[in-house]
Amino acid sequence: MQSTSITAPASNNPSTKSITPSNTPNRAALTLEWQNQFGCPAPLGCYVNFLHQAIGWQAQVKKHGGLSAAERKQLLGGSAPSAPSAPSPTIGARLIRVWQGETHQVSIVKEGYLYKDQHWKSLSAIAKAITGTPWSGPVFFGLKKSS
Repeated sequence: MQSTSITAPASNNPSTKSITPSNTPNRAALTLEWQNQFGCPAPLGCYVNFLHQAIGWQAQVKKHGGLSAAERKQLLGGSAPSAPSAPSPTIGARLIRVWQGETHQVSIVKEGYLYKDQHWKSLSAIAKAITGTPWSGPVFFGLKKSS
């Protein structure tokens, strides 16, 4: 097994040294190093392994730089990446939905949709014909999650 080493840059504390899995300091040493790296007391009740990893991360940030502004904004919820859209059904596919005990089949055709031997331009119109109330067709047939 190859030993990894986390070297913290020089700080105000002369005791700062390389931390490896074989010489992992005890909690007291890690909380002191946390104070040196972050400038605040270590959180209470967290695992020694977490302290070790966070100190290593902070050392890397100081040496190589941290997250970009865009990455920080994304992590803080400022701009989440858009969810991938559901793939559109291809021509020839069949959508099947059981509604109130009756099975309804819709075929995807070049001109739109085929339901009960009639051509339809939208799934929503078909969903309304089946239920009697307005529905999002893609939601009704399970192509999209309701919001």
